[in-house]
Amino acid sequence: MDSTFRFAVLATTALLLFGCAAQGPPHPPRIEKPERITDLAALQVGRTIELTFTLPTQATDGEGLSKPLELLLFRVISPPGQKPSAPLAGSQAWVTLLPSELTRYQRGEKIVYPDRLSDQEYSQRLGSSFTFAVDGLTRGFRRRPVEGDLSNRGGVTLLDVSPPVESPRCEITEHALELSWPPPTTSLSGRPLQDLAGYRVFRSDAPKGPFEPRGETSTARFRDPDFQFDHSYFYRVRTLFKSGSQLAESEDSKPCAITPRDTFPPAAPAGLSAISTAAGVELIWDANTEPDIAGYNVYRRDGEGAPHKRNSELVGTPLYRDAAAEAGHRYTYLVTAVDAAGNESAPSGEATVEVQ
Repeated sequence: MDSTFRFAVLATTALLLFGCAAQGPPHPPRIEKPERITDLAALQVGRTIELTFTLPTQATDGEGLSKPLELLLFRVISPPGQKPSAPLAGSQAWVTLLPSELTRYQRGEKIVYPDRLSDQEYSQRLGSSFTFAVDGLTRGFRRRPVEGDLSNRGGVTLLDVSPPVESPRCEITEHALELSWPPPTTSLSGRPLQDLAGYRVFRSDAPKGPFEPRGETSTARFRDPDFQFDHSYFYRVRTLFKSGSQLAESEDSKPCAITPRDTFPPAAPAGLSAISTAAGVELIWDANTEPDIAGYNVYRRDGEGAPHKRNSELVGTPLYRDAAAEAGHRYTYLVTAVDAAGNESAPSGEATVEVQ
């Protein structure tokens, strides 16, 4: 055998042996058990119970889920006066959400699933306790289910809340947007209201939301001082009910829309004084404190005539020199403040001077 050929055969054999020796043991397939959901919360809104929780994105091994996620929802209803029962792991799921359905209920990182009760079911279940739990699930080899651990429990006791607030009104004042509405008087079941605790107000910059909580009030009025002129706002109101530790809300009112315009003039300037000097009449007054002051107008009256504006452009500081004042004349001055929206204040007090 040629020495060159023999060397090639030996080298190839060595490489094959080395490759086999370097190869480790086979790894078992990864089991993607979804991490446990721990922030399940339930809130009654009208005839609907809204379930909210964070969508799992990791498996219990600390790695991200690569397989499609399913969600199993469990519900147990306990009659009034009976101690609430809790869903058990391995029991029959009340609702199964497939991966293709999750986007329908996804709000950012949260899932918001509505348990909508019919009018009949709502009336029949008043006072009953609803207890919920959630479980994540992936599919392993041959689509065998790999379930996570059952979530924390969320629950409500169904209260007899009111219909939505009707006809909320939005009004503009100089320093706040003010909402008012007629208080509801009957519940969804037609009975007199009980357990009314106040109202929750929500605001958005767009007609369809998203609406964010703005505050609570115990009366049918709400004052929102955080606003900007010429910006549109949309408000919704919910009635709030409380029985013991149980909270519930009515459904949303129809949106109340407002675009506030600045039609509010600044205060009249104060402290005006006039002094005759060799250069003319010097005027000085106290500066207005409003943050949107654009400047001032100066008016002069000669004798008993009507006052005429002296400046062609707004005066930027509370100082003004009338160099056109003539000796031997008696003049009366007044000033007004003007804001950025063009609103002009009432005139200041008058200052009269004899020009020497």
